[in-house]
Amino acid sequence: MLSELQQLGRAVKQAQYRQHRALESGLSAIGITLAQWDALRAISRTPGASARALASATFQSEQAFGALAGRLLAQGWVERRAGHGRRIEHHLTPSGRQVLRSGHKVADEVLAACFAPLSEKDRAGLLALLHRLSGDGDG
Repeated sequence: MLSELQQLGRAVKQAQYRQHRALESGLSAIGITLAQWDALRAISRTPGASARALASATFQSEQAFGALAGRLLAQGWVERRAGHGRRIEHHLTPSGRQVLRSGHKVADEVLAACFAPLSEKDRAGLLALLHRLSGDGDG
């Protein structure tokens, strides 16, 4: 029998798995994967960031992010520019910004459905609790 903490951990994982599957399905309709969209979001939030910083922001290894960035480059969604020293900076192209906007629309629809069983107050409370667990007090 699972302890209460194990049940809680499993419930969080189940909710995350359901959300990821729904996002993956919705994003595939516009020709992008969840990992690609997440990388575009990270680059959009920190234009000029290094692969190391973006790997951390997207919960990937540097090697995995490098391969993903190569696919984004091949799609024409990002460009790499020489930065300070040996640093390579990542920037969105106009096409990448458009795909990101389309992905935001899909994500908003998918997440609205995923969180529909919760009231606005419940969602705010859940968000606050998750921020506290992740050590991100102000979100």
